[in-house]
Amino acid sequence: MTWFSGIVVFVIIWWVVFFAVLPVGVRAPHELGEEVGPGHADGAPVRPRLWLKAGVTTLAASVLWVAAFVVIDRDLFSFRP
Repeated sequence: MTWFSGIVVFVIIWWVVFFAVLPVGVRAPHELGEEVGPGHADGAPVRPRLWLKAGVTTLAASVLWVAAFVVIDRDLFSFRP
């Protein structure tokens, strides 16, 4: 795996994991009994904690990337005939 393909694989893994982690722990204001202010969407999360989710995503994507690197580098799985 070249450095460029390694970065591409990491970015793809990162975004897939981020979209999987994004809905975890999200609570809308009506679920918590809070009033929705004017100009805010009814389903907007109260505390989305995006920085925490980005950090968790980076850690998980790093572990998955290392696993993908080992599989690709050692030819444990190949589409080549």
